[in-house]
Amino acid sequence: MPVVNPEKLIGLQRNADEVRNICILAHVDHGKTSLTDALIATNGIISPKLAGKIRYLDSRPDEQLRGITMESSAISLYFSMLRRPTPDASPVQKEYLINLIDSPGHIDFSSEVSTASRLCDGALVLVDAVEGVCSQTVTVLRQTWTEHLKPLLVINKVDRLITELKMSPGEAYTHLSKLLEQVNAVIGSFFQGERMEEDLQWRERVEERVVAAAAKEQERAERKAAKAASGSVSEESESVATTGADGTFEEKDDEDLYFAPEKNNVIFSSAVDGWAFTVRQFASLYEKKLGIKRAVLEKVLWGDFYLEAKTKRVLGSKHLKGRALKPMFVQLVLDNIWAVYEATTGGNKGKGDPAMVEKITKSLSLTIPPHILRSRDPRAIMTTVFAAWLPLSTAILVSTIEQLPAPPAAQASRLPALIDASPGAKLIDPVIRDAMINIKTTKDDPVVAYVSKIVAVPESEMPHNKRKAGGALTGEEARDLARKKISEFENAQTALNGESPNGDLNSITKALGESSLNGTDGSPIAEVGQQEDPEHLIGFARLYSGTLSVGDSVYVLPPKFSPAYPHATPEPQKVTVTGLYLLMGRGLEDLTSVPAGVVFGIAGLEGHILKSGTLCSQLEGSVNLAGINMGTQPIVRVALEPNNPGDLDKMIRGMKLLEQSDPCAQYEVLESGEHVILTAGELHLERCLKDLRERYARCDIQAGEPIVPYRETIVSAAEMSPPKNKDLPRGTVIGVTTSKQITVRLRVRPLPASVTEFLEKNARAVRRLYSEKKAEEESKRGTVMNAENETGREQDEADGISANDTGLLSILDFREKLRAAFSEAKGQESIWANVVEKIAAFGPRRTGPNLLIDVTEEGTCQRFLQEAHEASEDETEPDPNGKPSADTLHPRDFSDKIAYAFQLATAQGSMCHEPMQGVAVFLEEVTVTASSDEDSSAREKLGRLTGEVIKTVRDSIRQGFMDWSPRLMLAMYSVEIQASTEVLGRVYATICRRHGRILTESLKEGTPFFTILSLLPVAESFGFSDEIRKRTSGAAQPQLVFSGFELLDEDPFWVPQTEEELEDFGEKGDRERISKKYVDAVRGRKGMLVQRKVVGDAEKQKTLKR
Repeated sequence: MPVVNPEKLIGLQRNADEVRNICILAHVDHGKTSLTDALIATNGIISPKLAGKIRYLDSRPDEQLRGITMESSAISLYFSMLRRPTPDASPVQKEYLINLIDSPGHIDFSSEVSTASRLCDGALVLVDAVEGVCSQTVTVLRQTWTEHLKPLLVINKVDRLITELKMSPGEAYTHLSKLLEQVNAVIGSFFQGERMEEDLQWRERVEERVVAAAAKEQERAERKAAKAASGSVSEESESVATTGADGTFEEKDDEDLYFAPEKNNVIFSSAVDGWAFTVRQFASLYEKKLGIKRAVLEKVLWGDFYLEAKTKRVLGSKHLKGRALKPMFVQLVLDNIWAVYEATTGGNKGKGDPAMVEKITKSLSLTIPPHILRSRDPRAIMTTVFAAWLPLSTAILVSTIEQLPAPPAAQASRLPALIDASPGAKLIDPVIRDAMINIKTTKDDPVVAYVSKIVAVPESEMPHNKRKAGGALTGEEARDLARKKISEFENAQTALNGESPNGDLNSITKALGESSLNGTDGSPIAEVGQQEDPEHLIGFARLYSGTLSVGDSVYVLPPKFSPAYPHATPEPQKVTVTGLYLLMGRGLEDLTSVPAGVVFGIAGLEGHILKSGTLCSQLEGSVNLAGINMGTQPIVRVALEPNNPGDLDKMIRGMKLLEQSDPCAQYEVLESGEHVILTAGELHLERCLKDLRERYARCDIQAGEPIVPYRETIVSAAEMSPPKNKDLPRGTVIGVTTSKQITVRLRVRPLPASVTEFLEKNARAVRRLYSEKKAEEESKRGTVMNAENETGREQDEADGISANDTGLLSILDFREKLRAAFSEAKGQESIWANVVEKIAAFGPRRTGPNLLIDVTEEGTCQRFLQEAHEASEDETEPDPNGKPSADTLHPRDFSDKIAYAFQLATAQGSMCHEPMQGVAVFLEEVTVTASSDEDSSAREKLGRLTGEVIKTVRDSIRQGFMDWSPRLMLAMYSVEIQASTEVLGRVYATICRRHGRILTESLKEGTPFFTILSLLPVAESFGFSDEIRKRTSGAAQPQLVFSGFELLDEDPFWVPQTEEELEDFGEKGDRERISKKYVDAVRGRKGMLVQRKVVGDAEKQKTLKR
């Protein structure tokens, strides 16, 4: 096929109605890249024979080696087709530009899926016909739902039903029907969840209106009794208007959400064999033959409809009258496809039947070249027949054009919800909102673009360093280049054969240097290995309004920008666009300007955007679109160091570059000085290390053991050692500072499980409440938060990760729901009664699932969940001692120190300095004793006592923690594995060997595959995927998703005490315990004391001489 000139693609960008922005989403190995190859082949970029084999958009060597996609790649394709402007008009050729993004399917790279989906208007969702709906299929369907993308279902690998499962056409039809039901069930669950949430919100609004109306009615009645009747008339009408505005709940129709072949939003395909079809294609094929209108055939080709051969009538299932007729889809569609496979690759030991092939080609009016028919390769014949009959690219691209929306229609339906969900939505300039929704493209309209990720491109692959598209020179350019080379060669020869026997060494060197191979523009072609190839950061962006040109200046809005505070720290910076590019898979093409509705590359953002951000031409009233859910959070931490200490700067620079160019990777420096990289999983870690060594840092880097997060908690076990202090209740500690001036009594308790779960889910709500209280305090003092506090808050927001964030609650709602969570603690009502009002802090990092509860009589600490008027009442209470606060110290003077000590203790627990979870600290009493030092003032004493109080409270909390039965909480992966019956035992053995737990096992109906769901500790997961593949010979492929923390119900410090225990475990109890092994490993990594036996059974040791 002819190569499409980039100039033609650039010209098509101007007409937004002829542009389609689509992404391909699917589970790993469901055929995304193979399908993309077939579409790329239509533009002559690769040969159609290599489609599905070359994997063109997998441009990385490790992608080609592993056979999976790791980075989303974009390419622009040209497509032309005949379309009728009106049903009666003659067809007119129309040209389209399709911006296609291929995304990864592996769970480690699901952040790439999130970045791709935000830029697009529609999605091709691929599902393997044999494997069906897998874990990532549900994830990508949810992504299309949340991003309001219109999906198109592609049931791929239908050929496996014929070649592997040996199904008949009737069995395949039943299997495909069930598969379609599974996909629609997933969509239905999303709709049902959203509908229930809307119904709940509507009921809450109705209740609020009813309460407000009742209050007004009561107020009106009181006024009526006190005032004249003339004033009550207007009030009565107001009350009626209020109560009559309740309305009814509007039901939404979900009919258009589901996939159905008769709606032409389902495509059946085989990317590896190069064919695909929709019901509409076969309806047009059989329209004349059956004498039935195409519109009618489209509705009856799928479903329980049957064709009576004699009368050519379509019958429903009720009119069969016992006749064994095949469904029309089987009779008219599947039977023919099965016949082609049988004629080409079936029968005669897989060599096919030439006579049958000839019969099929004649009946379908297909022309097959003679050399193909004589070929000994049956697959060559089969792919040629299908390419002529049901070409894959035609079915996919025609359906894309007809079913998926163009940017104007897509932005009008998608953007209102996205804009309303952005920060400070009410303060967005109406001009910007209108320009985005109506996709205005003039120079005067505001420019709004969203950069979803940053891509690192080597200098050698930039457009100015590459030849023109196609790689071929024109005749005139070739002749000029030849003349130039001949002239340079002759000059070099003259210099070498000069009259002087020694010759002028400088002139010879110069002549030889000038004879180097140059391009037509005189620029040297990059010499491999001769010099460093620096990386350029290119933004992966979508323009929503206006026109962006090279040289334009735009504001880069940070992720936390809000139009309410446009000049808040850090203030958005203005950058100049240095380059715009057309994304062409492995290459880039220069652009001078970009109109709205196009996916493009942008240069000039280095140092201004970390991972994603919004570009806007104005600052006041601008919109922030940077709220993307990345799907997976980085959980695996690895400390890195260069082999050569002198390369440390290069490594740091490379890690910062990697953090910018990878949507999920994070770089941080620990307090110990270690340089740590956070990744989503083991495969993601391998890719990041490879990029660091070969591209970004260009030095040898050594990776340490993975740093796995743990949590520490306490439980009330049946058998616990007696309390440390028998005179005090369990968990109670009385701490005295070194100077004996401050005495703190506190008690540590385990939180109820319902409260811990609630606090984990609502971490964002706690963070927001804290920010609001901080802002109130700052406004009272009349000061502005300094940059240091702002940085600390941003770090807290980055670290406060919750897998199941719910909606943000107000302070009143939060208090009520927290009370309800406490009330679920059966048998402990007296302990947790009235606790919510006494909460002083959450920890660690002010948002964690641990509570500091102030039960002191004088209220030492500030109450966190208090309204402003309640807090002001507490502050106006008289001082109990009746002395001026300037001369004496009171317990309240140490409230912030106690809260800080609580944060330190919960951030670094007692066992191995890992964060605590599910712990409540009751502050019972704080006593301040007068100092004998009369010379120093109270303020000076406070400064000296600060460190003592923090240390005492922190150590007291840790002591109280160890008074209970401590437990370790393990980070867990949810593992999904598809395996056949033959390898099921090996999969189970591998999971159990690594301390995993099987949750469910289900057989996929109609297939020999089992789906196994299990839980596996993250600490045991390294090397798990490779081991599974080795032990099952590649028949099983696990998908690991972080699912949270789970309690390991085993005391790391347990020692045998009873006679039975001593008999079973021995006096030393030295049988290895899993929890103890994990605790010692973490303590050893952190440089803490680990009690290990250097020599065991010393009496049995022998020397070599004996």
